[in-house]
Amino acid sequence: MEIPLAQIRERLNNRRFTVAGNAHGLSGAGTVFHYHVEEDSIWGTYQGGRIRMGHQVGRVTGPDTIELLYHCLTTDGEILAGWSRGTVGVDHAGRTTLMFVWGWLSGATGGGESSYVELAA
Repeated sequence: MEIPLAQIRERLNNRRFTVAGNAHGLSGAGTVFHYHVEEDSIWGTYQGGRIRMGHQVGRVTGPDTIELLYHCLTTDGEILAGWSRGTVGVDHAGRTTLMFVWGWLSGATGGGESSYVELAA
């Protein structure tokens, strides 16, 4: 029987994602997220659109859940940081999906919900 951690690792490790929906966030259609997973640790990078460069670090928290801290430098020279809690899923086409609730910790206020879909290889 496959353990949940292995399922999340299989769905996220060395995979790239793009924004499917993020009405109140900074990342958009041009932003690409690249994740890595080792044991219960997650880290990654993101860039594109209004994001010059960004980094994420986090952990697996359940069979299909993760939590991340992130920070970025925008194309306008702003430095922003925040948190997110997410659910890893699969869409009708078999692509990995991510759904997050998130908020800013520094550089901005507020938060929201966002969704992401795996980019085809």
